[in-house]
Amino acid sequence: MEWIDIGVNLTDKAFAQDREAVLERAWQANVSQMLLTMTSLEQADSLLALCAEQPQRLFTTAGVHPHEARHWTADSSRQLTALCAEPAVRAVGECGLDFNRDFSPRPAQIRALEEQLAVAVDTQLPVFLHEREASDTLLAVLRDYRDQLSGAVVHCFTAERDALYAYLDLDLHIGITGWICDERRGTHLHSLVRDIPPNRLLLETDAPWLLPRTLSPKPKNRRNEPAFIAEVASMVAQCRNESLQTLSDSSCRAARALFELP
Repeated sequence: MEWIDIGVNLTDKAFAQDREAVLERAWQANVSQMLLTMTSLEQADSLLALCAEQPQRLFTTAGVHPHEARHWTADSSRQLTALCAEPAVRAVGECGLDFNRDFSPRPAQIRALEEQLAVAVDTQLPVFLHEREASDTLLAVLRDYRDQLSGAVVHCFTAERDALYAYLDLDLHIGITGWICDERRGTHLHSLVRDIPPNRLLLETDAPWLLPRTLSPKPKNRRNEPAFIAEVASMVAQCRNESLQTLSDSSCRAARALFELP
């Protein structure tokens, strides 16, 4: 049995002191591959260096998070297009819309998203999407690009039924994190996850965030890491009434197909 974690923030400062140990624990926990998450272009060198150390196991996205959209410039598209030529880069993102925190003005978020979608069309890389309280606007933007995109995943899906069905109607993939393990705010996902076709369902930790609340014992530092993806998988399999092996097979197959992993 194996797992592919499609969302790991491995360059986060939370991993600065023990990144190699974190990776080793992940491999021991049957994580076979990871997609690392880029949130600003300034992270590119460090992410590409990590991927170069384990080129069959570590891959990365390339893009600008909506929180950072205010920093998007006329030159950002050129920089992003150049990054997309790197073999380790397997998706454009993390890009999207975040109307929950609004760390960047909404017009700036929409502009950065549209320009990153244009790069994804030109490079034919799939898109790694972020959405918080912005599903209607995100869907409106995506509909103008979807026919030209090779694919996309809504990373860390936390929304409601209408949004899920709208994303699936656009043939998007859905990423499920430890949010589904949260009895305070994630129980609505227990039924929704049953409606995601197996070839559209992807698993992720979003480490170091979203430590599964069902995990026992919990690490003293409360830091999430890729080794804990099995906890997410266990809850997803339970909700879907399927075996872990079935979920492993389908989610890994879907991840390899979307991101063209070896």
